[in-house]
Amino acid sequence: MASEYHHGEMDISEQAATYGVFMLLTKWGSLAIAALLVLLVLWFCTPAGFLTGLGVSLAMTVIGIFVLREKPDAAH
Repeated sequence: MASEYHHGEMDISEQAATYGVFMLLTKWGSLAIAALLVLLVLWFCTPAGFLTGLGVSLAMTVIGIFVLREKPDAAH
């Protein structure tokens, strides 16, 4: 039985690009959801109020951007 499939010869550039976009959206979307959740919890579930929730949420966003930004590849 002959087969046209040869292991390792398929171009996977589109799959790799899709995976890269998915990971990018997952990373930044998770940060946005976490910041919104912290804001809403501090605003409505504690006596801290809106301004404290906004401050903590903004601080968390800034720290998250610093931690999650693209880093240069390490030389191997």
